Amino acid sequence: MDNQETISFKYFFELDDGESKQFSIELDSKTLNIVSKENLNKPEWTKLDNYKCSKCPFDSEKTKYCPIALNMSELIGEFKKYFSYEKVNVTITTDGRQFKKRSTIQESLSSIIGIYMVTSGCPIMQKLKPMVRHHLPFASLDETNYRVLSMYLLGQYFVYKRGGSPDWDMNELVKFYEDIKNVNKCFCNRLSEIQAEDASLNAVVILDTFADYIPFSLSENMLEEVELMFGAYLS
Repeated sequence: MDNQETISFKYFFELDDGESKQFSIELDSKTLNIVSKENLNKPEWTKLDNYKCSKCPFDSEKTKYCPIALNMSELIGEFKKYFSYEKVNVTITTDGRQFKKRSTIQESLSSIIGIYMVTSGCPIMQKLKPMVRHHLPFASLDETNYRVLSMYLLGQYFVYKRGGSPDWDMNELVKFYEDIKNVNKCFCNRLSEIQAEDASLNAVVILDTFADYIPFSLSENMLEEVELMFGAYLS
């Protein structure tokens, strides 16, 4: 493990209309919380009570703005005029490697929006922080499923090591993803209030598709397919 104080993600978008946009995200390497910029714009749609999640633990008297919306407001504003299906060349630079892809705006935005949603201080989303620490842009459904299950079971191992009761059957993982879907739904409602095209909204819809897939894979016993890869451990 290195001793760097922050973890960096840089997204560079080259749009077909000739415009380019760059966003840098810095995370505290210990807490994996986003290092928020000073003097962030605070548009009306970012207020906590605007489509507040039903399970949101924050008190709007003390927390006026949704932390996810606040950190994401600049990104959403920059892509207001774009449709989800428009093409973009995106370059993602992390501390260890670089990713490049020509894709749709909605797919590219879903990658960076996923980082904001997990690292902005939402107590519901923070259990996904280990995924962000080893961020894999443009991961497929199967890749994400494997990474989520591996992350969760490693988390349960740490619970076990500390004397707790681990959830080896992953029952709580299904409940956790129900909460994630609630966050996604409410955030989509929040974005629908903005006078904008659908790029950002559909980017969150993509994330919700992933949130659907994890419980589905467990309920349909799809782990049998994953188990085939572990024959060397089971012989």
